[in-house]
Amino acid sequence: MMILRLSPVMLSALLLAAHFSRHDTLALSVLSLVFPFILLFRRPWVPLLVQVVLILGALEWTRTLVTIARQRQAAGDDWLRMAMILGCVAAVTLASILVFRSPKVRERYEQQAQSNLGDH
Repeated sequence: MMILRLSPVMLSALLLAAHFSRHDTLALSVLSLVFPFILLFRRPWVPLLVQVVLILGALEWTRTLVTIARQRQAAGDDWLRMAMILGCVAAVTLASILVFRSPKVRERYEQQAQSNLGDH
């Protein structure tokens, strides 16, 4: 069931990979595809790193929204629907952070930290 709990993070990573692929940034696309595999490591630093990357992802979606909206406005084209869609994608990416508030997800990554403290 952990995969279901973490699925918003994986979805956000896939959407970012598609976005970067569309803009011919292969390195960022591959990084976005590989990134969710970090969730396999039960280390206390994993949630923090994933949350930082999700925030950066949401900022990228917001930057893209503003850039495209300005281009469409300058051309006199409709931009509102695109802005709503990209705004929702940015919001979903940012909301993916909330999976780490789940007690089960917290436990998954805190267990390792507690066992490491017992070793010292």
